[in-house]
Amino acid sequence: MILYGFLWLALGRMVNAHVAAWHKGMYCLNGTVPGVNNQNTADAVQPLYQLTKDQWWFHHYNGCDEFPPAEGDFLELPVNGQFTVELAVNRAFTTLSYNGAGINDFGDGQAHPEFYRQRTECISSPNIHTQNESMAAGTAFAISYNSDIADVTPENLVVFSVLQHTVWKRVATYSVPNLPACPPDGCICAWGWVPNGCGTPNMYMQGFKCKVTGRTGNAALATAKPPVWCEGKPSSCVSGAKQMIFWHQLDGNNIETSGYDSKGSPKSPAYSTLLGWQNGAQTDIFLSAGTATSSDSSGALSVFAVLGKAINYISILYFFPIFIY
Repeated sequence: MILYGFLWLALGRMVNAHVAAWHKGMYCLNGTVPGVNNQNTADAVQPLYQLTKDQWWFHHYNGCDEFPPAEGDFLELPVNGQFTVELAVNRAFTTLSYNGAGINDFGDGQAHPEFYRQRTECISSPNIHTQNESMAAGTAFAISYNSDIADVTPENLVVFSVLQHTVWKRVATYSVPNLPACPPDGCICAWGWVPNGCGTPNMYMQGFKCKVTGRTGNAALATAKPPVWCEGKPSSCVSGAKQMIFWHQLDGNNIETSGYDSKGSPKSPAYSTLLGWQNGAQTDIFLSAGTATSSDSSGALSVFAVLGKAINYISILYFFPIFIY
């Protein structure tokens, strides 16, 4: 009964709720009250609009960036593989709360069969800023090869994965390119979303502790450049490593738009081909091979390593036989 009371409380708070990408490696997973593990938190979902850079950068305005994940908890990025997060309006509607009792197809704990019908009106509950899946603006993950969030800058925070037609359902899976290894204490990652219409033209920026796993690449990431609007003109897109979208803030913006897009709507930057991002892993973000050291962070011993250990052991027994009396 207590559990369902909490879920109803979450539903009551959801009217003006927005969305965050939930994972144990995120900042402010437990909320923003020291010492409290709030399974019903929505601190990370609050949108960013008309704030100063020191307020919107990594969601500082409500202290999210001051609450890192638990020691040893990371968002793991398997090289040339995929990782999954949950896009939800409240932690209560993810597998990270109440043993997943509140989860469903969408991030508000509901199935919403009505969303699969052809529709043109904006969806307001959950507040995912779209009319349907095909019109969802797209989201992205970026990575900085720094272990301290204070050392992250727009130039060293590179978008490495884009998932078009999101935010939509709760479960979202992103692809990873051939990333190099992180420092020993991990990297800093960020999730970004700039909705297109259906509400205030705000943005989202959310922090994670992350690490690259598997056989990592040997090419470092290039310095990220601000994206530019290039709809219908691929040659004018910024190629290579790009910054996240910083838009409609009091300062720190890296893109300005005016006029209308090809559909007749006011231009709204998005993690899509409108700004030169293809769907999936971004493979054009690297410097030349050899600018980073490759490694295998899987923790598994190779066949050759196992054979080597066996040969060494046999050699020891040969030269120093054990006599059993």
